[in-house]
This record gives sequence, C-alpha cells and structure tokens, in this order.
Amino acid sequence: MHVKVARSAARNDGMAYAGDGIRNMSRQAETEVSLVLEGAEHPGTLAVPANTPGIVLFAHGSGSSRLSSRNRFVAQALNRRGIATLLFDLLTAREDQVYETRFNIELLTRRLVGATRWIAAQPPTRDMALGYFGASTGAAAALYAAAELGEMVRAVVSRGGRPDLAMEALARVTAPTLLIVGGLDEVVLDLNRAAYARLACEKAIEVIPGATHLFEEPGTLEQVARLAADWFAQRLAIAPATT
Repeated sequence: MHVKVARSAARNDGMAYAGDGIRNMSRQAETEVSLVLEGAEHPGTLAVPANTPGIVLFAHGSGSSRLSSRNRFVAQALNRRGIATLLFDLLTAREDQVYETRFNIELLTRRLVGATRWIAAQPPTRDMALGYFGASTGAAAALYAAAELGEMVRAVVSRGGRPDLAMEALARVTAPTLLIVGGLDEVVLDLNRAAYARLACEKAIEVIPGATHLFEEPGTLEQVARLAADWFAQRLAIAPATT
C-alpha cells in the first residue's frame, strides 16, 4: 500500500515527498492524498496541526464520502483542538454506486484497517495516538477495526452510528467508546442501547435532545463536535481546551 499526494490545500513550506510515503510534512497543512488500498485509489484529506500527539481517522456512512459536510465540520473542530484528522473514501466511485457494497461491513473494515496501518507507518504520524470517528455504517467498521487492532486504537466515537452491525465484535473492543445519538432518532437509539450493553470497555452514550439522525437541527452538530473533541482530547493525550 502506498499514498500519492495530489495537492496541498494550505501553505505547506518544507514539505517533501519521497518514494511511497510522506516525508517532512509541515504540521500546519491540510493535504489531499490518495491512498492505494487493495489495488484501488481512495482520495483523502489529511490535516495535521502543529505538535499534535493524536490523529483521528474518519469512517463515513453508507452513501457518503470524505466530502461529507457533517464529518468535515467535526474534523475541523478536532483540528482546532489540536487533533490531526484523516478523512478518506472507504469505497471507490464505482463501488459506491452498488447499494449492497455500501453495507459490506467486512470490506469497509479492511479498508479502514489498511489506512490505519499506513498512518501508523508514516514519519509524520507514526508516533501519534490513534482514534476512530465513525458515522452510520462507518461506526460498525470502526468498532470491528478497533477489535482487530486492539491497543493500537485508543478511542472510538460513533455519530448516529450502527454499532449493532458489529455486535459480535463489541465484547473484544478495548478502546474507550462514545456513542452519540439523536434523541429523536428512536430506532437507531434503541440499536445503540443494545450495542452499548455488549461493550465491555470504558464506554459512554450521549443522547442529544431534539436531534434526528443527521443532526440537522440548530446547534446539534456543534454538540456532537464538542463531545467528540472532549472524548478524543482526554484519551489521545491532547491538552484540554482553554476557556
């Protein structure tokens, strides 16, 4: 597996690339990358704030992509807290057109594990504590990957996720896991409560009153971002926010 760098989205003095990896990355840049996973290219956006000790990989839900406005909103909130992020497409454009593939949790998990192993091998990110942020079906992939990788994953956050699709793996998850669900998303809330009962790790469930599945209501996505940033900051050794 290797990565191609497509372009820099911000000032990026001192950046150089060699061979199949990233070298000497500026800690202020947001960089468009292309991960090669299972022989196919998967575009991504890597943001690395200065002096961050932690990075969060985003696993989006079915029918979504790295360009998800909700995930980008959360990622930018994490960046402001000094947390690095990687958003990337779990599926190719062709795969994303197939409904069944969007719900292939095993495939999504393999892609997430592959991206994780790459991030952990690159000089700018290899010493960082690592976490997952999963939405919808991406949350199931994040939990399966966390169960497979064990102590390599330090924290997981699910936004409106389907952890029930990873039910058989939940007892093996060791990473502290936060489930965030909208109070009006009744079916998904019930599924999250059932999954929560199966988790044996440090865990919490946060229900946001008045929020539906996509957290479109005013202020609800801001609550998701704050909860996620606090969870990751504490568990990836990020300094607390100043007030």
